[in-house]
Amino acid sequence: MSGAPSGATSSATQPYDERLTVPRSWWFLAFGVGVAMALIMFPFGPLPMLAGLAGGTAVAMMAVSSYGSARIRVVAGSLVAGKARIPATALGEATVLDPAETVAWRSHKADPRAYMLMRSYVPTALKVDVTDPQDPTPYVYLSTRSPKRLAEALAAVRTAP
Repeated sequence: MSGAPSGATSSATQPYDERLTVPRSWWFLAFGVGVAMALIMFPFGPLPMLAGLAGGTAVAMMAVSSYGSARIRVVAGSLVAGKARIPATALGEATVLDPAETVAWRSHKADPRAYMLMRSYVPTALKVDVTDPQDPTPYVYLSTRSPKRLAEALAAVRTAP
């Protein structure tokens, strides 16, 4: 499927699935943390230095992997974004945000009550209004590499019987 974001799939049971993976350069930074730990352990000898390299790299890579494991899915009539699961019936209009609007909505235009799944390394986003009167959340802000596809998937789920 051309034009799909990495990790995005499209099928009848799961119209949208995206994993917000970190940029490759972050893995080099994780290795750099391991090197820094090795240098810290240098005065204690080669074995502690090797342990610092291995341990520091492992911990940093786990942190990078955890941060990059956020997923956005539209499945079973719901939007699943990170830890949030919102029924499509509680969602309103979806607004595709260009890079400039993405920065504005995660900074000075942001509402503190909104649910935000933000990743600064993703240049575009989708803002979806929450229409449930019981929910104080005004909107959901989702960093996504393919906001138009996500908006289409949400519209398809909302109009499905």
